[in-house]
Amino acid sequence: MSQTDAHLRELLRATTGRGVSRRGFLRGAGLAGLAVGAPNLLAACGTQGAKQAAGECVSKDLSATEKKMKFSNWPLYIDEKRVKQGGSKVTVYPTLQKFEDQTGITVDYVTDINDNNEFFGIVRNQLADCQSTGRDMFALTDYMAARMIDLGWIQELDKANMPNVEANLSESLRSPSWDPERKYSAPWQSGLTGIAYNADLTGEVKSFDELLTRSDLKGKVSLLSEMHDTMLFMLLLEGADPADFTADEYAAAIERLDKSVQAGQIRAFTGNEYAQDLSKGNIVACEAWSGDIIQLQFDNPNIKFIAPEEGLAIWSDNMIVPNKATHKANAEKWMDFYYQPEIAAELAAWVNYICPVDGAKQAMEKIDPSLVDNELIFPGQDLLAKTYSMMGLDSKTEQDYQQQFAAVTGA
Repeated sequence: MSQTDAHLRELLRATTGRGVSRRGFLRGAGLAGLAVGAPNLLAACGTQGAKQAAGECVSKDLSATEKKMKFSNWPLYIDEKRVKQGGSKVTVYPTLQKFEDQTGITVDYVTDINDNNEFFGIVRNQLADCQSTGRDMFALTDYMAARMIDLGWIQELDKANMPNVEANLSESLRSPSWDPERKYSAPWQSGLTGIAYNADLTGEVKSFDELLTRSDLKGKVSLLSEMHDTMLFMLLLEGADPADFTADEYAAAIERLDKSVQAGQIRAFTGNEYAQDLSKGNIVACEAWSGDIIQLQFDNPNIKFIAPEEGLAIWSDNMIVPNKATHKANAEKWMDFYYQPEIAAELAAWVNYICPVDGAKQAMEKIDPSLVDNELIFPGQDLLAKTYSMMGLDSKTEQDYQQQFAAVTGA
């Protein structure tokens, strides 16, 4: 376990007494100094001259003779267990061990993704120059996976090697706008973005419109510092489709957000530090990620997560294989292994985010029955019908929209 992982776990225990999955303390800015600042973020968006055309960057797969692979993931995003080894305790990953035992493939599992844009900056030069990143697979959020696919940096998957993915991938996640046939990606975990409020301190907050306009909430509200999360809801408020919107609609949504900021409605734009603020009463309502609220509810069931009247955002962190990865078939076996319902349920019981695997809910009966009916892990069709995703953006548009968002949020 890295020093970063250990530090984050101690921070969470001080707040809630539990461990937490990767979005709990790493996706947003501010905590433990892991997020990138706006200048670095915007620099990472520029990719002129970096695009690879089909057939330009050919990769050789050595999986048949080399039973190994390297997977870069976010910290605290796989099931863990502390076991005695020699005279001390060490952290092991039970499902990873099962994969190695069943396949004979040795996994170098590294937790070196702390921020999508930061990681993009780490690997962009190699991928732009058709060089190896030293990794066979990594897990990135929808918009970043979309950007890399658009740049031609990601290898098409061989679905014949992944029958479990084909059979068990949740219908709601099968056709994102940026990879409609899932030729290049498979979700690792998914989650929802909505509204959380502290029922000890305020009445129910039913919509983003209320969050941005209700006078009793003025100065007691936070929104997320992730542009894609927050602007999805601003677009919905404008009557636009987040999966298919125009530059004019985005400009109108930015203007709406700016009005709320200028009116003093928004206390802050944050990463996951909103979880501590909500628990301590520094804010009473906020834009929130579903997995965080599951964790907070263990200590305070009066912290509520609701689906806003406008709808919910749904996102995924996606397994993708970069160009020049040399163990693609081994990575595909990993994907296929984790799409077995029993394995998926074991993983979901630890990370507490939406499980992308059909059949895992039934398998959860034997692992942790208390989670079977939790709609933030196994959402029903009624809830999923309320979800929206942000469309994939090309690099130039991404940079433009990030700059507009930063100008409003003060990033």
